[in-house]
Amino acid sequence: MTLDRTAFFIDGTWAAPASSDLLQVISPHSEELVATVPEGAAADIDAAVAAARRAFDEGPWPQMSPEERIEVMASFSMLYAGKLAEMADVITAEMGSPTSFSNLAQAPASWMMLESFLNIARAFPWEEVRPAALGGDVIVRRESVGVVAAIPPWNVPQFTTISKVAPALLAGCTIVVKPAPETPLDSYLMAELLQEAGVPAGVVNIVAAGREVGEHLVAHPGIDKVAFTGSTAAGRKIAAVCGEQLKRVSLELGGKSAAIVLDDADLSATMEGLKFTALMNSGQACVAQTRILASRENYDAVVDALAETVSAMTVGDPMDPATEIGPLVAQRQQERVEKYIALGQEEGARVVVGGNGMPGGLDKGWYVRPTVFADVDNRMRIAQEEIFGPVLSVIPFDDVDDAIRIANDSEYGLAGTVWTADAAAGLDVARRVRTGTYGVNTYTMDFAAPFGGYKASGLGREFGPEGLSAYTELKSIYPSAPGI
Repeated sequence: MTLDRTAFFIDGTWAAPASSDLLQVISPHSEELVATVPEGAAADIDAAVAAARRAFDEGPWPQMSPEERIEVMASFSMLYAGKLAEMADVITAEMGSPTSFSNLAQAPASWMMLESFLNIARAFPWEEVRPAALGGDVIVRRESVGVVAAIPPWNVPQFTTISKVAPALLAGCTIVVKPAPETPLDSYLMAELLQEAGVPAGVVNIVAAGREVGEHLVAHPGIDKVAFTGSTAAGRKIAAVCGEQLKRVSLELGGKSAAIVLDDADLSATMEGLKFTALMNSGQACVAQTRILASRENYDAVVDALAETVSAMTVGDPMDPATEIGPLVAQRQQERVEKYIALGQEEGARVVVGGNGMPGGLDKGWYVRPTVFADVDNRMRIAQEEIFGPVLSVIPFDDVDDAIRIANDSEYGLAGTVWTADAAAGLDVARRVRTGTYGVNTYTMDFAAPFGGYKASGLGREFGPEGLSAYTELKSIYPSAPGI
């Protein structure tokens, strides 16, 4: 089966590209060509926005009742459920996500999120009547925000795409999706399922392209809202454009989250939890808790346990079900992480496990050795900057108050955990750390609850009723009083 594509999905059809430029999708494991797809140009974005604009201004989708849209999206969900294994394989092929993670989070979690949004939409207060303060009633409606530009990243491409497409469509919006150039294939598979489900022409449009074309999409006057997941640096630029144009925007950005290990924590269970919490998707996750905070009294024990755990993790072919850590998405990411590993040593941190160089047994692919640093000060760059790879820093604290201070000493505020035998103490820590999501002895995302970050980790929230609300505008209607 070939994964090549020759067209964009625009206005319900597979449209020829404006130029002959191609994007090459390269396997991070073998460094071989996986597929080629057209590279979007500004003209392709213009065509996609025009189609989405027509579908919103003139088409049936925004005028349908919520129940009618839910019915179509439920059909999409049913079709999606039948393609989970294929979707997982496509994502592993294009970005190197270990198949164990692709078959847990990349595809099935995307479908679970879609199902959650369907349930939320069924109970959502699309229109409600409230008693007016001056007498009579007022009608409060939640209407579609308009045409949405959705820009997902390459690390969890389908998960972040569905987090935008599902609520946008349920709210009656139309959408232009610009997949990352490294990971365009999963979005086109999604397009086929949307088309089969009966989503009208122009409601969803997909053009894979690079950064400059993405900037053209963000600034396009036909766009009413931008939904972006990616780096904080890119998010700042997008926010500036949207602020200038008074365009709605939601931003899910970076993180440098902390896992606080209290002295009463079960170290064996904590280490098992941190294998996922800190190193999911080979460390390529905005929520990864890459700062491990341990008390000075228990510091050596935590460092030793973490070193033993990370050393035992299987690194290699992402298509092997036994693999726990795969390659990074691109050679530039491999080089970036290796520079941070060198920087950590220059700053005075001690490599306990890993370091620069290829993992044993591998002679190609964009791999790095999973690395644990000890003797890390929270002011070091490896403790403050998002590395986006399998690199962990163990930082000592004096007491619980000091641990919370260190956890909060970051420009980010996306996620975090505390590990303890005392559930009440864990909840107290959770309430004091300034992040958008937090776990006690676990970390997860529940699709019924809002997800997003404080500070430089973003604006707005995804998931839950809050995530659906982000694609609506509020309108108040005051009915005429009888006899007027």
